[in-house]
Amino acid sequence: MNDLILVLNCGSSSIKFALFDAAAQPLPRTPLWNGKVDGITGPRPTFGETGVAPSPVALDAAQPYHAALAHIRERVRARLGSRADMQYRIAAVAHRVVHGGAKYSAPVRIDAAVLADLKAYIPLAPLHQPFALEAIESLLASRPDLPQVACFDTAFHHTLPDVEKMLPLPWSAWERGLRRYGFHGLSYAYMAVALAERHGDAARGRAIVAHLGSGASLCGMRGLESVSTTMGFSALDGLMMGTRCGALDPGAVLYLMEIEKLTLEQVGHVLYHESGLLGISGTSSDPRDLLAVEGGDERARAALALYVRRIVRECGALAAALGGLDMLAFTAGIGEHNADIRARVCAGLAFLGVELDAAANAAHAPVISTPGSRVRVAVEPTNEEWIVARNAACIAGLAAG
Repeated sequence: MNDLILVLNCGSSSIKFALFDAAAQPLPRTPLWNGKVDGITGPRPTFGETGVAPSPVALDAAQPYHAALAHIRERVRARLGSRADMQYRIAAVAHRVVHGGAKYSAPVRIDAAVLADLKAYIPLAPLHQPFALEAIESLLASRPDLPQVACFDTAFHHTLPDVEKMLPLPWSAWERGLRRYGFHGLSYAYMAVALAERHGDAARGRAIVAHLGSGASLCGMRGLESVSTTMGFSALDGLMMGTRCGALDPGAVLYLMEIEKLTLEQVGHVLYHESGLLGISGTSSDPRDLLAVEGGDERARAALALYVRRIVRECGALAAALGGLDMLAFTAGIGEHNADIRARVCAGLAFLGVELDAAANAAHAPVISTPGSRVRVAVEPTNEEWIVARNAACIAGLAAG
């Protein structure tokens, strides 16, 4: 019987899954099988898997999220049942959970008490936390014997010094748990592994990792540990993103509510869904779309300019916190694949000694800086699923390399 780990990454409109072979040691970084149900709350949900084009899937309109989870479970069972050459079983389920609060600084096996704690953190991540917990609760009810492990996006940043965690609010806010937590920690945890393997001492020095996707943040690392990051109390903070505003003068929020009379719900929608690249450009949250039209579209140019400026400015702040910079690494969808954005960011960081090799950058090479660059610039694909699977294997008592 071969043990498998099922990784679930539950978002508001999609559920990604991956199956890892826990019997292979060290744990392979490529899953045996992965895919996702997408568009769960929309009119045309789809199911897609590795190497196969997405196809329509029928979901119960009354409970589409439960239906999507049930569909994944059925497809996994069918997939395992079709393997006549050997027997497989799901030995553990691992979940990406965005918020672990101040209590959870490491992965944890989930029971009723842990689930209750995680539900208390829903107000800290209202657009992310509930969906993972819905999957966890459903599995606890149907398969209480099956080990479930929560892996937290906030956990990597527990090494932040208190001066980085504090918000300049009354001290009682700190005592109530209002602090900078940091996010994208599973991506940064993988980068701490992968960059050290590929770059050695350069990665162990003063490094900035740029996780640039639809959500985006930077992490300043020293000794492969987080010492500063751009996201704080919520996933709204820091960099300008696809549809999220990033760091914003709180007076602007007060103005929207007091003068323009937006409700709390309306303001939240603006900040999470109508800002960032989409808000400035008015057309798209994807830099590729904006780069294609910026020559004749003033708002697209403005959106891209502000997006890059915010990355450059925050890199400068992290370099100051680190006391210098030895490495800059790009990861996630935009960071890994968009050479134009990388080139513009690196041009803005020339004052730190960043020199870009244009040909290497265009080829998305692992190192895109020149040999003479004072800062090594890297491109490294992230692998949050593997980090989650590896953590779950350890917690569930399955050997992991």
